[in-house]
Amino acid sequence: MGAKLSYNWMTEAGMKRDEKLVPMPAEGRRRSGRVQEDRIIDPYKHIQKLPEPSFCRQCGAVYHAGRWQWSPQPSGAHDVLCQACHRINDKYPAGVVTLTGSSAAANSVELTRIARHQEASEKQDHPLNRIINIEENADGIVINTTDIHLPVRIGKAIHRAFRGKLDEHFDEAGYFVRVNWHRDD
Repeated sequence: MGAKLSYNWMTEAGMKRDEKLVPMPAEGRRRSGRVQEDRIIDPYKHIQKLPEPSFCRQCGAVYHAGRWQWSPQPSGAHDVLCQACHRINDKYPAGVVTLTGSSAAANSVELTRIARHQEASEKQDHPLNRIINIEENADGIVINTTDIHLPVRIGKAIHRAFRGKLDEHFDEAGYFVRVNWHRDD
């Protein structure tokens, strides 16, 4: 089959009055910009936009103007469950912060306070970014969160306060992040 021809718009813009359009094969044409991979999305995120306004029956967040926010429940709001509450109910975190080492055991109250402070600060503008739970075990402290941004913020705040070694690992195939912090005194 013959090559499909299309006109190059760039040559048309710089043409002189008596020049003719130069046909270019479609498959050989360059495209401006770069190819971007599809971003991995949260499997708990609603695929379609919610009807507005919507109200989370569990946490009280309101979906309005295309985003979740803290505001009073509007009259006639649709009763839904936000993705953060859904994750909390399923006990299925999107992020995990693991704090280990002798310093984690010695400063567990302060580390927990820093994590809760970061959650409160983040949650003011982003109601879906929350801590699911904080567990202390023999190895240290494990903090489970509903999103992938809060664990990084918690890890960096703890690293600023206590130094130590901080590692962040984003899952290439899914919506998940693991942040590890370790410090021995």
